[in-house]
Amino acid sequence: MAAEGELAATSSLSTTRVFKKASPNGKITTYLGRRDFIDYGSNIDPVDGVVLIDPEYLKDRKVYANILAAFRYGREDLDVLGLTFRKDLFGTTVQVYPPVSENERPLTQLQTRLMKKLGSNAYPFYFEIPQDAPSSVTLQPAPEETGKPCGVDYELKTYVGDTDQEKAHKRNSVRLAIRKLTYAADESAPQPRAEVSKDFVMSSGKLRAEASLDKEKYYHGENISVNLTIDNNSGKKVRKVHISVIQVSDIILFNKASYKCVVAEMESE
Repeated sequence: MAAEGELAATSSLSTTRVFKKASPNGKITTYLGRRDFIDYGSNIDPVDGVVLIDPEYLKDRKVYANILAAFRYGREDLDVLGLTFRKDLFGTTVQVYPPVSENERPLTQLQTRLMKKLGSNAYPFYFEIPQDAPSSVTLQPAPEETGKPCGVDYELKTYVGDTDQEKAHKRNSVRLAIRKLTYAADESAPQPRAEVSKDFVMSSGKLRAEASLDKEKYYHGENISVNLTIDNNSGKKVRKVHISVIQVSDIILFNKASYKCVVAEMESE
C-alpha cells in the first residue's frame, strides 16, 4: 500500500510540515513542502521537493518527475471506446535520478533540510509553472452526479523508467494531487447591491426587493452575509424567501458554454 501523510522536519530555527507519499512497493518516496502553489500575478510559487530512492532496486533505470494539468469536462464513467472527456493543458518532465547537469540549480531551504535529514539517496526536483497555465478549478457537481468532478486539476507524478516517455507502472510510481491557486488581494470595493421590483396584474402597487453583501470578495470557509430588504406595497403576501449561491463557469473548449450550479442555498418563511 502507498503511504501518504505528513512528516515534521525539525531544525533549530523552526518546524516544517512536509507531505510524504511512497510508491506501493516502497522503493521511491516523494516529499513536498506544500500541495497549494500560489499565483501572485508577478510570480508563481515553484514546485520543489525531494525523492528518496532505493539505488539497488533501480539498477540502470532512471527516476523522473512530471507535472500535468488537465481539464476534465465529462464524467469518467463516460470514457468509452478510447474517447476521454479530458484535455491536457500543460505538462513537463524532469529527470531526478541520475542527476542531469542542465537541471542543476541551488537547493531551496526545504530541499536542503530534507536532504540533510534523508541522506545520500535523496534527490531534489524543481518546477516552475508558466504564467499562462490555468488555475485549479472544480465545477461543483449536481446532487445526482457521481465520480470525480469536472474542472482543471494538477498532478505531480514521480516514477521509475528507462526513458521519460515510458508509461509509469502503479507499483513504482507516486501520484500527488496539487493545486495552482490565484492570490486575491483583499482590496476595498463598493458593496455589491441589486434591486428588483415586480408588478402584479390583479393587484395595485409593487413588490420591491433589495439585496446587498457586506463585501465583494469571499475566501473559502467564510460566511456570506446577505442583507435583504423587502418593500411590499402590493396586495400580495410574501410567504417565503429563498437565497442561493450559484457557481457560474464560462467554458471555452470546442465552443463557449456556461455552466451553472447551486453550491449553497437557504429558505426562510
